[in-house]
Amino acid sequence: ASFQDPLDRADFNAVEYINTLFPTEQIFCLLFQALEEAQKAIQQLFGKIKDIKDKAERSEQMVKEITRDIKQLDHAKRHLTTSITTLNHLHMLAGGVDSLEAMTRKRQYGEVANLLQGVVNVLEHFQKYMGIPQIRQLSERVKAAQSELGTQILADFEETFPAQGSKKSGGPSNVLRDACLVANVLDPRIKQEIIKKFIRQHLSEYMVLFQENQDVAWLDKIDRRYAWIKRQLVDYEEKYGRMFPEEWCMTERIAVEFCHITRTELAKLMRNRAREIEVKLLLFAIQRTTNFEGLLAKRFSGYTLNDGPAKKPEMPLEPTNPFLEDEDSGPEKDEDLDRPKKPKAPDNPFHGIVSKCFEPHLYVYIESQDKNLGELIDRFVADFRAQGPPKSGTDEGGAVLPSCADLFVYYKKCMVQCSQLSTGEPMIALTTIFQKYLREYAWKILSGNLPKTSTNSGGLTISSLLKEKEGSEVAKFTMEELCLICSILSTAEYCLATTQQLEEKLKEKVDKTLMERINLTGEMDTFSTVISNSIQLLVQDLDVACDPALTAMSKMPWQSVEHVGDQSPYVTSVIMHIKQNVPIIRDNLASTRKYFTQFCIKFTKSLLLDTHSLKTVLLDLPSIGSQVVRKAPASYTKIVVKGMTRAEMILKVGTLRSFTAIKHLRIGSPDSGLKRSEQSTMLELFRQRLPNPPSGSDSGPSLTFSAPTPEQESSRIRKLEKLIKKRIQ
Repeated sequence: ASFQDPLDRADFNAVEYINTLFPTEQIFCLLFQALEEAQKAIQQLFGKIKDIKDKAERSEQMVKEITRDIKQLDHAKRHLTTSITTLNHLHMLAGGVDSLEAMTRKRQYGEVANLLQGVVNVLEHFQKYMGIPQIRQLSERVKAAQSELGTQILADFEETFPAQGSKKSGGPSNVLRDACLVANVLDPRIKQEIIKKFIRQHLSEYMVLFQENQDVAWLDKIDRRYAWIKRQLVDYEEKYGRMFPEEWCMTERIAVEFCHITRTELAKLMRNRAREIEVKLLLFAIQRTTNFEGLLAKRFSGYTLNDGPAKKPEMPLEPTNPFLEDEDSGPEKDEDLDRPKKPKAPDNPFHGIVSKCFEPHLYVYIESQDKNLGELIDRFVADFRAQGPPKSGTDEGGAVLPSCADLFVYYKKCMVQCSQLSTGEPMIALTTIFQKYLREYAWKILSGNLPKTSTNSGGLTISSLLKEKEGSEVAKFTMEELCLICSILSTAEYCLATTQQLEEKLKEKVDKTLMERINLTGEMDTFSTVISNSIQLLVQDLDVACDPALTAMSKMPWQSVEHVGDQSPYVTSVIMHIKQNVPIIRDNLASTRKYFTQFCIKFTKSLLLDTHSLKTVLLDLPSIGSQVVRKAPASYTKIVVKGMTRAEMILKVGTLRSFTAIKHLRIGSPDSGLKRSEQSTMLELFRQRLPNPPSGSDSGPSLTFSAPTPEQESSRIRKLEKLIKKRIQ
């Protein structure tokens, strides 16, 4: 059992517990004696603690008295130090001002540069003492010295580099180099004035040589402007490169100011002589100008283009000057002017610094491209008439017309060239020109050269068959005309795809704010119409080719026919024509298989439509020409429906065959008009009628049919009859 404190027991008895602890009276007395002794010890301890506390308080008071004296000494020391420092600064300021005034009079700019900075720094310590007359007087003397230095330095530069005249009266000197160091400490306006005067003097010769009335000022001699500044920059770096501080970036500042002057002068010159600007001259000037801007980007960083403070270049400047490059190279050939240039680098800070002045005159370029494209289309038309349509049986048949590629190559060159000149409204104007001549190409080259059809171009329908007069004929297309239609179709497809790409490229080149104004959907629809018309012509031609056979069928003496044979002559004629023309169309549309499939589908559907018309006429045959309309006998109607349904189903097999011409079309397409079970049976029957290809042959599917055996024919007829019965029920 665990130990339990007697005090915690439920039957605890205090008297018994005390008697147990102190069984005798002697022990109880000893306890009280021990308690008294403990109380005495505690009282003695409290007395000692009180004594210690009193001593600590006395010690603290003593320390406070000692530290009070030390603080007073610290304050005195600090005040004394400040006074000594201020007196030293005052001595330095007074002596520095005296020395500054003396050095200024002696033009000792090298010593002044270091001294002036020190004096200015010392004077900052006395800003709170400006109420003292002596300090205020020294400050005024410093300001007067600075003003005198500024005036004196500007006068020295004016004397060395006079503003009037094109000849320099002096050269670089150590005095002016030190003066530039002093200008760094003076008011920033002094430095700006020095830079302005020096650049103005350095470019004064340029203003005289290329003023508006000079022959060299016109655009045809724009190269001389850039050659002049190249020589001047080389001359500057050789003579004055060490005179100005590097962080002033004087070489770049001279080039930038030259660009501003050139842009202003060229804009004024072109405005006054706008009638003399020709497109070739304009492109020449723009090309030379953009080349110069690119050269500036290679040499300079462009951080002086803004009026903010110039920063020191992160990379040291190369010792060689790139303006020396191509200095002695000959002029470019004229044919190089039209060669597409690489697009400008997006990080070129100098792009447009001069060439911006040409933008108001880009209408000359746009008008020139309008004229050139018009002449190009006329040349395409003349070449087509001279060369004639593509020859059948050659590589030209069904090929894309070469003029199409020539047109889009020219478009690309114009687009790149114009985007270098401007990405704004001129690009929109050029897009309008592109649209105009895309439509003209579609009309004049494609639609305009499609073979013409006769009035009765829809083939021989059942209604027209009943009214056909003897001796009338409908013209069919020759093999050359079929090849031409296929070639135009292929060209239209190429134009459609390339026009879409052209639209995307134009949107990439133009400003983002103008992207929505570029839309070539109408032109793409025009080419789609050409494709549709071409396919329709091919279908009509194949349809028209069946007319003689249908005419022969209408003139056949059916009353003398006693037995039904295997195949009528007019059917053989239709099959022979299909076998002759369809392979030609297929081969010429090898590059556009999807449109060959569309041709097959449309032709088959046109036959299905004629078959339906024929079925309707046959059902009404007993009452044709009669004033009394009577219902045909049921036995006759059953025979017509049975026979025509079989014909319709066979033609639908042809439709399925068309869908298999391209691999990506599904055989089970709902457009076939047959159920899935019927499709399988029909395709099996169709495969049985295809000839076995020669061993190793990989040729495509052919429309040639093999002669079936009697057993095969009987089996197929039974299967077809079952399907027909199923459809009739």
